[in-house]
Formats: sequence, structure tokens, C-alpha cells
Amino acid sequence: MNQFRMKSRSRNIKNRIIISGGGTGGHVFPAIAIAGAIKERKPDADILFVGAENRLEMEKVPEAGYKIKGLPVEGFRRKLSVHNIKVIVKLFRSLDMARKILKEFDPGVVVGVGGYASGPVLRSASAMGIPTLIQEQNSFAGVTNRMLSRKASRICVAFDGMDRFFPSDKIVKTGNPVRKEIEIVRSAEYRFEGYKYFNLDKTLKTLLILGGSLGARTINQGVMKNLGQVNVSGIQILWQCGKYYYPEAKKAVDDSGNKNIILKDFISRMELAYAVSDVIISRAGAITISELCHAGKPAILVPSPNVAEDHQTRNAMALEEKSAAICMADSEAVQKMIPVALELLKDEERMKRMSEKILSLVIEDSAGKIAEEVLGLMEQGERE
Repeated sequence: MNQFRMKSRSRNIKNRIIISGGGTGGHVFPAIAIAGAIKERKPDADILFVGAENRLEMEKVPEAGYKIKGLPVEGFRRKLSVHNIKVIVKLFRSLDMARKILKEFDPGVVVGVGGYASGPVLRSASAMGIPTLIQEQNSFAGVTNRMLSRKASRICVAFDGMDRFFPSDKIVKTGNPVRKEIEIVRSAEYRFEGYKYFNLDKTLKTLLILGGSLGARTINQGVMKNLGQVNVSGIQILWQCGKYYYPEAKKAVDDSGNKNIILKDFISRMELAYAVSDVIISRAGAITISELCHAGKPAILVPSPNVAEDHQTRNAMALEEKSAAICMADSEAVQKMIPVALELLKDEERMKRMSEKILSLVIEDSAGKIAEEVLGLMEQGERE
């Protein structure tokens, strides 16, 4: 049946591609980067996104100039809940809607970038004989991608050792896509612009603290409880605390009297923040780690304990094992995070070694590499 579908589909050249997934910026923005790389190589490509209703992709994808359709799919709650019955009903509705979208749009390839919508769309595409590509961002593959990989045509990964989860003959190491401005973040021009943009003192070392766009409780508490040490350290801090924590963080900074702390609820020019930093404290999401590799700065990673399958810890450990970052448990961060950062800022030799190690992990033009795989699958389907 699948062979018949493939042959009938190959009669006409297909320029149509579906990219499915989203939910968070870590999925949405790489997906948009992949779409841009595809358009650079094949300007006449017709790209349709399929995401989850009421999620970030429904806003950001149209802003980037692409069409998107939404599915009612959402995630299961970890604890037993009546809500999960509604989730199952929505899943079956989403599978039915995904099949209809696939039949109407008739894509040559379907790309899954992770997130709620990815599962129903890739599962339906595989059943219909449409080539699928999975973009796995993390060093530890989730259950959904492991299941989908059985029928996937290609699996693009960012870490070594992914043959633990996927068939080795399908794996291509491409890295994770990052925004173009992040790829050139190490330029001296960006660093000079960053000092002006954030009103920082270029004679002081800069600790960049990324407490999340909404707020990472442990990281923010770790800063607030150690402001006394910061005050006597002789460094400056650029601190993104998130909207939720901003009032509390602002009061703590004001009470400390430290004029060398630049507090932001959100940093839109992240490339400039990376450029001016000497050491970075951050969570350990896959895309964040890819950006940190491009930044080439020593990093202290505090994995979030509130993510599925603890993949942030696994991501951070993959860097620490290569001496490219320091991994610190969330339970220890409030007490240890700032003291460790201040000690690291004094150790020029260790900072240099860590920078060299993390830079060695950079994979250039990841979006372009994934786009080449997508277009290769489409051309292969046309020939069959």
C-alpha cells in the first residue's frame, strides 16, 4: 500500500513541505530557521507549518511569513487526572485532522521538530507513505521520537551517541539550528555594541545570568540570596530574571545598592548579551546549549528539574563530560551557583580552557544541513 502511494505521489514534482511541532521557543525558532534555510535553497518551496492550538507557534510562525494550521493536541499530565481523558479525545481529533491536512496539502516531506503536534502529524504521514524527518534536539531522545523513528526516513541529531535511541543508518549529525545573529556572536563588533546597548563598563568582567523569559526560580533565588558576595566581587552582572520575578528581583537589587547589576525582565538582543559576557549561568535546554556553544563562553548550567525525562540534566552532562561546562544540580544552585561563578571569573586559565572546549562543539550552519536532508528526501521521493 505504501509503495503504491509513493509511486502515485511521485508522478508530479513536489515542492510542498510540512514542518510540524512547537510549543516553546526552543522548538519554534529552530523550525523557522529550518524553513528559512529550505527557502534559501529552493525559493519556490511551499512550506506549511502544523502546530498546537493556542501555543507560541500560532503567533510566531505567521510573524515569520509562513502559513500554519493548528491542532487541538496537548500534553498529558504526569499524575492521574480526569484531564487526561480530554487529552486522549483531543489526540484522536488531532490524528484525524492531521490526516486531512496531509491529504489536502499533499507534501513531499514532513519534518517533525518536537512538541505536541509533531506526534500526530508524523505518525499519520508515515502511515500514508510520506517521507518523514525527525529533528531531535536533546542528548536523550524522548519516547515519542523513539517511537516515530521506526518509520522515519532520516533523523537529524545534535549530540554523539544517539544510536542508543535510533537506527544508526538513519542518523545524521547536523546540530541544532540557531538564529543567524547567534552564529556570528563572537565578532568584536557585537561586543562593542553590547557594552553600549546595555550601558555596561567594558573594564569590568561580566556575568550573564539567564533566569528565563518567564523566570527560573532557583537561578533567580541563587542571585538574590548572594548579592552580598556580588557587591564585593568587583564584577558586573547582566541578569534576565523573567517577568514573574522582576518586581522581587528589582527590590533586591535596589536594596543592595549595587549599581553594577543591569536587571532585565527579558533580553531581546540575546546575541549582544552573549557577546559581552565572560561567564554565563543558564538552564540547559537543547537550543540554549547550541547558542552557548556559538557564544564560546564558560557556562554554568543549572538543569531544570521540571522537564520530561530530565533531558536538561543529560544535555548539561554531555558538555561537562567534555570539560565544556559546569553542571550544577538545581537543589544545590541557590547556595553554590554564585560562589562557583565568582571563583571561575578569577581563573583566567580555566575560563580559556572551557571556552576552547565549548567552541569545539559548534556545528556550523545546522539549519542548512537539515534543509539539505529535507530536500534530499524530497528528490528521492520524486525519483521513486
